[in-house]
Amino acid sequence: MPDRPSPQDATEAALFDECRDAVLSYADLCTAGSAAAHDLATEAFALGVREVRAADAGASRGRRTPRLPAIPLMLTAVRTTAAAWEAEGLGHRLDPDLRLWLNSPQAARYPGPPLHRPLALRALRDLQEADAALLWLTEVEALPLVVVARRLGLDPAAVSGELDQVRALFRDRCRRDHLDTPMDAECRSYARLLDAVTRPAAAAAEAPEDLSRHLATCVGCAEAAACLRPHGGALPAALAGGVIGWGGLAYLERRRRAAEARLGPRPPVAAGGETGDGGGRARVVRGSLLAAAVALSALALTVSLMPFDGKANDAARSDGGRQSVADPGILPLPTGPSAGASPDATAAPPSSPAPSAGRPTATGTARAPAHDDPDPEPQGTASPTAGEDPPAPASSEPSAACQVRYRVVNEWTDGFQATVTVTTARALDTWRVAWTFRDGQRVGQMWDAEAAQSGPRVTAGATDYNSSVAAGGTFAFGFVADRHGANSTPYAFSLNGRDCAVA
Repeated sequence: MPDRPSPQDATEAALFDECRDAVLSYADLCTAGSAAAHDLATEAFALGVREVRAADAGASRGRRTPRLPAIPLMLTAVRTTAAAWEAEGLGHRLDPDLRLWLNSPQAARYPGPPLHRPLALRALRDLQEADAALLWLTEVEALPLVVVARRLGLDPAAVSGELDQVRALFRDRCRRDHLDTPMDAECRSYARLLDAVTRPAAAAAEAPEDLSRHLATCVGCAEAAACLRPHGGALPAALAGGVIGWGGLAYLERRRRAAEARLGPRPPVAAGGETGDGGGRARVVRGSLLAAAVALSALALTVSLMPFDGKANDAARSDGGRQSVADPGILPLPTGPSAGASPDATAAPPSSPAPSAGRPTATGTARAPAHDDPDPEPQGTASPTAGEDPPAPASSEPSAACQVRYRVVNEWTDGFQATVTVTTARALDTWRVAWTFRDGQRVGQMWDAEAAQSGPRVTAGATDYNSSVAAGGTFAFGFVADRHGANSTPYAFSLNGRDCAVA
């Protein structure tokens, strides 16, 4: 008779099933190739398992210490392992911008004194593990409540009310932890006012002008504002940035896209900021405190995102011919069935190799995507100047080869997040979308495309997993960018050198 797995082995196999795709997705963001991502994920998983064992051993002796739920615990293990690689001389295997972050004061907050750690990390750890898991799976992993209820063994009919209670508990922990944080006199003078204006009853109230000015310059208080407003749309970014650190927004976007690919888009946001399933997804808030609180969560997310200034982003990289690191067979670790576990790779592949466009160099700077039009250039048409889009050839086709929808998802004092959705009139083997900014905006991170920028002109090139598009088909990508002042809609959109109409 074959040996039965021990309870510990079964627990660890279930833990692996639950966390595998999340760990692989974040490890892929943190590294410079699929082999490095595999190694980082493997080491991080082993570290996470040791932490779980230590916590369980303490519980058996009646000294259980609070710990994060499985997925955020494993993601922090990825960050910790990456820091160990950097310290041990293996930093060349990491993303160059992650290496910069690891050597910055922002990274030092995470293993530092508890009262100086990010507020979201402290508050999530303070919750009961089951409550923290409910919050994380809903807000960061972007899973519908019915899926979360099934995974956590909750009553689907009651899970929405439980989530509201957990959000309130999280806010209360954040409030207490914020008041316990060492602050200078100015921050201390605003602490109670910040608590008052972020209460649910004050949702429609305007923030005092002096508080808004303070939030625009103080990372710590902006971080607190995002965490203290759990229904205002800033919570997913606050959790991802506060718990994971570097690459939080890119990870958040990957998980949202993966969940949508597996389960379909989330229901639209209803009045009051709640979705049809009670999930409370993000909405754009402008002109009041939440223009400072939600927007200023981006300022707090300097914790998780370093300025790229035209360099390769951490969510869309290339490594010629690499296998997707989210291949279920790539990790030599135990596997087993687990309810609700869905591989990230099969639904929404993480940013992976493109053999040409946007490949990061050793310093992390991105080369511009190739500007060869996939369609033959008609005879008699002059070749375009290097770095410029070729002119559209004269033909009997309609002048617009595509239709573009450009949407600003969120804005803050010195930056914004946007998505670009493109519908093409004909089939494509590859694509590049270009546009020109009006106000000096600079793209930082981009996902589902390879970014290059020269002056105001931006080019987004296809990755290897989304380069083919059927006639009449649609593709999309997103990015985070810096701005200083105005943020007008870009102009001169083109697809493979042909003009696009803007929807």
